Amino acid sequence: MIEPRPFGELGRFENDWLSARYHFSFADYYDPARMGLGPLRVWNDDRIRPGTGFPMHGHRDMEIITYVRSGAISHEDHLGNKGRTEAGDVQVMSAGKGILHSEYNLESEDTTMFQIWIEPAETNLKARWAARQFPKDDRAGQLVPLASGRPGHDDALEIHQDATLFGATLASGDEVVHPLEPGRKAYLVAATGRLDVNGVALGARDGAVILDEPSLTIRAAADSEVVLADLP
Repeated sequence: MIEPRPFGELGRFENDWLSARYHFSFADYYDPARMGLGPLRVWNDDRIRPGTGFPMHGHRDMEIITYVRSGAISHEDHLGNKGRTEAGDVQVMSAGKGILHSEYNLESEDTTMFQIWIEPAETNLKARWAARQFPKDDRAGQLVPLASGRPGHDDALEIHQDATLFGATLASGDEVVHPLEPGRKAYLVAATGRLDVNGVALGARDGAVILDEPSLTIRAAADSEVVLADLP
């Protein structure tokens, strides 16, 4: 079963510095049919204006993955971590037993990014932050693990959950196949372009809930960027 979630039907928030679309219930957007998928609780599509961002605030017991699509985001937290994550790169914050952090767009252009929250398998863990460059050339025509808690993904950023976030860039006509183990589910977003996923069409920034599919055949109907969460 593949349930498309068209971009135009996502939850939304707008103010003078943030334009956000919510794939799942978040903040003032509540839909009882969209409360998450397995341990995946949040998938936000954010556009942050230059010189603005999220001031210092707290989280706990959540794995927070930031996938920067354009521009850059600058992170700072109470543990002393500071970093600038550019387009194509990924950062992971394990909120653990508690962390205070801020995220700002210090660039001269808009920053666009996905913020993805996954519940950890254990609570009250040590808080930490890490970022890594993932050259897009490495993702050409294949799904590359970007953040993972599964065996065999040593080059991915670590998360405390039996889940993996993959990224791929596909030229028009390219196809990639991703097997799903029995009982596992997935959430897929066409970050750019147009996709055909097991015969279901997705446009740019559309999402899809995937259940009871033994494998996914992802075909690009145009040059596309794919982000896929494989979940327990």
